[in-house]
Amino acid sequence: MPRRLDDLFGEIASFRALREAALRAVRGKRHKPGAAAFFANLEREVLRIERELRAGNWRPGAYRTFEVHDPKRRQVSAAPFRDRVVQHALCAVIEPLFERGFIDDSFANRLGKGTHRAVARYEQFRDRCRYVLRCDIYRYFPAIDHEILKRDLRRRIACAPTLRVIDAIIDGSNPQEPVNLYFPGDDLFSPLARRRGLPIGNLTSQLFANIFLDGLDHYVKEVLRAPYLRYVDDFALFHDDRHVLDDWRGKLDRYLEGRRLVLHPRKTVILPSSEPAAFLGMVVMSGRRRALPEEHVRRFRNRLRSLRDRWRAGTVTQEEVEQRVGSWVAHAAHADTWRLRRAIFRGGWFDPLYQKP
Repeated sequence: MPRRLDDLFGEIASFRALREAALRAVRGKRHKPGAAAFFANLEREVLRIERELRAGNWRPGAYRTFEVHDPKRRQVSAAPFRDRVVQHALCAVIEPLFERGFIDDSFANRLGKGTHRAVARYEQFRDRCRYVLRCDIYRYFPAIDHEILKRDLRRRIACAPTLRVIDAIIDGSNPQEPVNLYFPGDDLFSPLARRRGLPIGNLTSQLFANIFLDGLDHYVKEVLRAPYLRYVDDFALFHDDRHVLDDWRGKLDRYLEGRRLVLHPRKTVILPSSEPAAFLGMVVMSGRRRALPEEHVRRFRNRLRSLRDRWRAGTVTQEEVEQRVGSWVAHAAHADTWRLRRAIFRGGWFDPLYQKP
């Protein structure tokens, strides 16, 4: 069993660590009101956080919540900027402790990983096996059980002040959509009595989500010995025999039950791996061909029209347009989209044939 570490807090709560965390947290957000106000009095704000952390009375502030509907309805939570500074300082110290134990085929929110590497790995497994078991966890972020998560974190961390900060962040999570599921041993009130849910949008939520399913990763790789990859709560297992995959699905159900999670009944399916499949924003096909889902292209065209109108009205700059559109273009370039991009941007900044003057 890995050694539990009990001397982490000084690396998190020092002035230098918090100042560096603030510089990381502000990237791409310098003009947001909360970030601008914090940096207007940077040293004073950092010293204030340091004093609160060392005194043991730091508490996270209230979240600002909003809904997004692209591609599905989700509640996204924005923490106050000073809380994001603490999260960056915390993750800089504790993430490496867990990172070294993660499997190589876990691709979400990790340096050198990401969606495009996950898609490439999916293609490698697909080309070797006849069937794929595609899995999705039902309401994953709202369903993460606080008690189980804290227990997982304590397997590697023994530093009491650090755990106090971690617990404050977890306990300070704002209410998420209800997940009223019952598990063996529950009574009528168990779903109401147990605290659940992490806010989508927190840096710590991304790390905690990986830690919460790290045991599943090792179970599938080391016990089931399955070709397997995972991106957040979207994961896939491969085999030449669909009966084996059906047996594995039952074992996954039982394993996840111990984490108070369930597989999504509609999104968990066994399919021939030769069939085109939507995976992480790509439609992957045989022969290493890739396309973008039609609904993704349609949503992007709508966003592009809105951006074009705002640019013409002078409410966004060319630099902002290039930044927003460029991320989609970079993603689309990983699929066979040369003709699509030519059709959308013909003669414009992002036309594949466009040459800047």
